Amino acid sequence: MVDQDNLKEVYERELKPKLQVLDALRKKVVRRQLLVVLCVVALAGWFLSGMMNVQPVAFWALAAVLVGGLIYFGVKAGSMWRDYRGRYKEELVREIVRLIDPEWTYAPDQMISPHEYQQSDLFRRSYDRYRGDDLISGTLDKTDFRCSELHTEYRDVSYDKDGKRRERWVTIFRGLLFHADFNKHIKGQTYIEPDTAERLFGKWGQKFQMSSKGKLVKLEDRDFEKLFAVYATDQTEARYILTPAIMEALVNIRKQFGRKMHLSFIGARVFVALHFSKSLFEPRMYSSCLRFEDVSFMHALFMMNAIIIKELNLNTRIWTKE
Repeated sequence: MVDQDNLKEVYERELKPKLQVLDALRKKVVRRQLLVVLCVVALAGWFLSGMMNVQPVAFWALAAVLVGGLIYFGVKAGSMWRDYRGRYKEELVREIVRLIDPEWTYAPDQMISPHEYQQSDLFRRSYDRYRGDDLISGTLDKTDFRCSELHTEYRDVSYDKDGKRRERWVTIFRGLLFHADFNKHIKGQTYIEPDTAERLFGKWGQKFQMSSKGKLVKLEDRDFEKLFAVYATDQTEARYILTPAIMEALVNIRKQFGRKMHLSFIGARVFVALHFSKSLFEPRMYSSCLRFEDVSFMHALFMMNAIIIKELNLNTRIWTKE
C-alpha cells in the first residue's frame, strides 16, 4: 500500500511520465474547442458585417459551409473530450486505486445502487434524480466495503403570484457514500448526524433535538457531542456500538476530512456519507492533469476507505454475527 509519505516519489517515477502524454491530449482538446469558438465568432461577425446583402445563392452556400464546419469541429471536440475523460479515469484514477490496493475493484461508470442508498436510511427525502460514478469495492483483511460518489436531488416546483411555474433542482446528498461489514447483525438502528442544534444553541439546543430516527442518545464524550448527535431505536445497543474508541475515531475522521458526516449502523453494515460540493474524480479541461496536488487529493479520498475501517476497528472481529 502506497501511503501519503511516499506518494510523491511514486508519482514522479510511475505516474508523471504517463500523465505527460495524457496532458498533451488535453491541450489538443482545448485547441479544438477554441477553434469551435472562433468559428462561432466568425459566423456571428459575418452576419453583423452585412453579408446578408450578398446574392442568396452565395449566402446560403457560405452559410452551409460555416455551419457544417462548426458542427463537424464541435462533434470532433466532444468526441476527443470523452476520449480524454476515459483515459483520465483509466490512467490516473484507476492507477491511484491500484497503488493503495491492487485487489480493489474500480468501476468508473458504476455507483452505489439505489437499494444500497435507501438501505442506509441516511437521507429519507425521496429523490427525483440519482447520479453517481467511480465505484470502488474490495476487502481489507476480512472486512468488505463499497464506496462511490453520489448526487441525489429532488425537483422543487413553485408558482409565483401570476401563476408562472418555476422549477429548480435541490441537492439531498452530494459526496461519497461508503458502507462496510460491521461484524454483527444489529437489531435496532443507530444514526449519527452533524450536531448543528447544540453547536448553535449550546445545551438549550438539546431540548430541540428531535428525530424520526429514534430518541436522542446522551453520551459522555464531550468532543464527540460537539460534532455529532446520535439517535437510536435502541439506546442500550447504541451505547454498545459507540465505544469510547469508536467515538474518538469518528472525531478524528471528522477533523481529518473537515466534511459534514452522516453515519448509520443498520443490519450488519455501517454506512458513512461525507458531503462534498463538487465532482471529485473528473478531469478539468483548462487545468493540467500533471498537478501533484490533484493526485494527492484523490489518493486521500480513496484512503478514506482504509482509514474508516481501521479507525472503526472493523477488522478486530470482537463481535460475531448471530
